[in-house]
Amino acid sequence: MLQFPNAKINIGLSVLRKRPDGYHDLETVFVPVAWCDALEFIPAATTSLHTHGIQVTGNPESNLVWKAYALMREHFPTLPPLEIHLDKIIPHGAGLGGGSADAAFMLGGLNTHFALGLQPNELIAMALQLGSDCPFFIYNRPCLAYGRGEQLTPIVLNLTGWRVVLVKPNFSMSTALAFQGITPKEPAHSLAQLIAQPIAQWRNTIVNDFEAPLIQHYPAIALIRDALYHAGCTYASLSGSGSAVFGLFEAHQEQNINEGIHELHKKIRDLQVKITDIVM
Repeated sequence: MLQFPNAKINIGLSVLRKRPDGYHDLETVFVPVAWCDALEFIPAATTSLHTHGIQVTGNPESNLVWKAYALMREHFPTLPPLEIHLDKIIPHGAGLGGGSADAAFMLGGLNTHFALGLQPNELIAMALQLGSDCPFFIYNRPCLAYGRGEQLTPIVLNLTGWRVVLVKPNFSMSTALAFQGITPKEPAHSLAQLIAQPIAQWRNTIVNDFEAPLIQHYPAIALIRDALYHAGCTYASLSGSGSAVFGLFEAHQEQNINEGIHELHKKIRDLQVKITDIVM
């Protein structure tokens, strides 16, 4: 079975409070974007995981795809051994949820291919055991997220007619470092209210709490964000805890976008970035 686990971006991210369990309560909006890994599994004599594309460090047993298979086999011991191939396209440490997507798609793919009969709520419960972002990829549609990111409410957010330009600098981000610079606080307005505004108003109202403190350590984030605005995007932000920055452009301005991306390359060429242009 061949699948294409996709990335996500965060529109806004508020760190509300630290919890007794050591995690933080968050508020954010997850939006899927069509930048994908490739994940395939086929029956085999023994289970194995083969990674391709971007280098994946660690042994196979530490990979979320392997953990997803092992978790499913705990519930369904008759699952056969599989030869699993993961072609990594979505970069690590970028705030794009690539590893979480791979794990969630593995759960969903096993459920579908082997007709296991698990309902979405059961898959979500299993996905949460693998990571806070994993449940989103069971929904895989725009969602307001609360708690650790696992309390999800699907929303209507139509980005048809927009292009997402993703810029990944040549460094990855530590989530622990991202939280070090945060002072949790309740925002003046809920993200549910702010996301309903016209996109042109997001620049002045929707923020990612991680962005400002991380810029102190990685000034390149501000350079990329400002270059996206200079290129003509309507809204630009760090995604999650970074390091990828995205810009939303109105897709009908194709010539302006292409010229803007060309200028973007010139302005940040010394940062050795990877730029991906996605039509929503």
